[in-house]
Amino acid sequence: MPIHSPIQYAPEECSQQTAYNKRVGILASHNGALFELGSAVELFGLARPEFDNWYHCQVISLASSPLNYTAGVGIHAHTVSDFSGYDLIVVPHWSTAEKPHHNSPAHRHLKAAAAAGCQIISFCSGAFLLAECGLLDGKKATTHWRFSERFQQRFGQVQFAKDVLYVFDGQIGCSAGSAAGLDLGLEVIRQDHGYQIANQVARRLVISAQRQGGQSQFVETPMQKTPSKFSATLDWALANLDRDIDIDRLAEKANMSRRTFDRKFRASFQLSANQWLIMQRLNMAKQRLEESNLPLDRIAEQTGFNNAITLRHHFNKILGISPSGYRAQFAKTQ
Repeated sequence: MPIHSPIQYAPEECSQQTAYNKRVGILASHNGALFELGSAVELFGLARPEFDNWYHCQVISLASSPLNYTAGVGIHAHTVSDFSGYDLIVVPHWSTAEKPHHNSPAHRHLKAAAAAGCQIISFCSGAFLLAECGLLDGKKATTHWRFSERFQQRFGQVQFAKDVLYVFDGQIGCSAGSAAGLDLGLEVIRQDHGYQIANQVARRLVISAQRQGGQSQFVETPMQKTPSKFSATLDWALANLDRDIDIDRLAEKANMSRRTFDRKFRASFQLSANQWLIMQRLNMAKQRLEESNLPLDRIAEQTGFNNAITLRHHFNKILGISPSGYRAQFAKTQ
């Protein structure tokens, strides 16, 4: 997944804003959900003076009149005529009605923003607006599990991901349920500012910096009577990433056959066990690159990649950046 830099605008378009602060517009609309709106504001709009070049954020609307929200709450948003002044547009919610107005101002301006390279992410039902605009055509996307059947019926051209917390390709993203918007927002922050800052934001929110699993874990299911050996096996793997971990051994620790273990892993994470291990090792390597001056060979050993060549290979293949390039962009030891 490539790391994208904020879009740069001409100086005259940034009279009240430095070129280094990413400009975020949170799109408010009638009959919206307060939690999703509040989550977006908490992520991008809360003042964080401890960080340099934090986001410049506004709650925006294409309508000049006050907006009605849940429980009769009224919102006065900053009125805009289009989205050209923003690097990132967040759609916290949207109507799931069967007959949308495809040529509404919101649709026209969102499509124009995407064509100009603006990042666009949605929370929960906000994916319906992105899909109506054609921004998800041919791409993987998700929304809340309650809306999944309706979404798939209406948008057959979208590759629906049924059991993920969020999907984000660097420009366009959408999250599953309401709280999964926090996970997607943290991923945007992580790509913009690095793991250390994203972890600090998560800590302030009192949530996990990077949750595992998919939204199926939040659908009502019977409570297990005993702790899962599968989850205990994953905890062991996370604590021993520096070791040479054999997938057959993981299956044995989980008390499963290899075939059952592979099937369980794919159903839980939409990844193979080996792909999951690589992603966890990359996460650890990012943290080492940010927080230390250790040479690449040493970081490779600590994270289970064995040597710098393998580490560079996975960084370039999956993240679209070299380890040295990542360190130059995000390291706090510079």
